[in-house]
Amino acid sequence: IEKLVNEAKEIANRNFCCGHSGFTVGAALLTSEGKVYKGFNVENDGIQSICAERVAFCKALSENQKEFKCIVVVGKKVEESIFKKTLPCGYCRQFMSEYVKEDFMIYTYDDKEDKLYTYNITELLPESFKL
Repeated sequence: IEKLVNEAKEIANRNFCCGHSGFTVGAALLTSEGKVYKGFNVENDGIQSICAERVAFCKALSENQKEFKCIVVVGKKVEESIFKKTLPCGYCRQFMSEYVKEDFMIYTYDDKEDKLYTYNITELLPESFKL
């Protein structure tokens, strides 16, 4: 997980598409095959911004990846160096739930507390919408 935390931090630090909020988010998604897909949040003037988690998932899905183990999400203000506990938004939680099993894990890391937080998708999205 430490490697995934570092990969999520690295891509968040390269984010040049968060000019509206000034808050950069990085995500590192691990497939069951051990492949890692990374993404950062992409903001724009409209309401169609896309979160780092969905960027990572879309990259993986576009390469026919369908089995996922976990995702690490980190975030911070661009001008700061310290990442803080950052969890997926409600939209991302619902999006992810469409493609993962109930034991899918979501991690976030807080530099100030030097703490890794661990959740499964069901904890973060109880009673999710399913057809």
